[in-house]
Amino acid sequence: MQTIIFYSVALGLLLLSFIKDRAKTKQSLIKAFKSFANIVPQMLGMIASIGVILAVLSPQLISSFIGGSSGWIGVIIGAVIGSITLIPAFVAFPMAAILLENGAGYMQLASFVSTLTMVGVVTLPLEIRYFGKKFAAIRNTLAFALSFVVAFVIGKVVV
Repeated sequence: MQTIIFYSVALGLLLLSFIKDRAKTKQSLIKAFKSFANIVPQMLGMIASIGVILAVLSPQLISSFIGGSSGWIGVIIGAVIGSITLIPAFVAFPMAAILLENGAGYMQLASFVSTLTMVGVVTLPLEIRYFGKKFAAIRNTLAFALSFVVAFVIGKVVV
């Protein structure tokens, strides 16, 4: 339902923009389409990379490394695996539920999901291209470090 609301609001604002100034709205839509067309090949490459990684790393294999008894070693392994396999949140959370059912620990999943959604080794070239090396490095390093804070907090709250 939320998606329908967001799309409705976006479509309504686009219509309002079109009514206010047709030329600028058309120009903006053309620029948006060109930007999208430039990103599509890289996005397809990223999606293919993610598919290959997920085919190699099954949920059962991942949960064997990040089980509840693996401690901070499992948290580190989860963070590294999550950094390599960038997945959107709408896929990451159901995957985390499957991993939890297969014996993964809460702290390990916290670091895994945090890095999965926030750190992008696979998308780093794209991020460097658009934001620069320094910004990409700082953002990814801070996101990686934050995943350990999240794991610690989850460990204190849930366990």
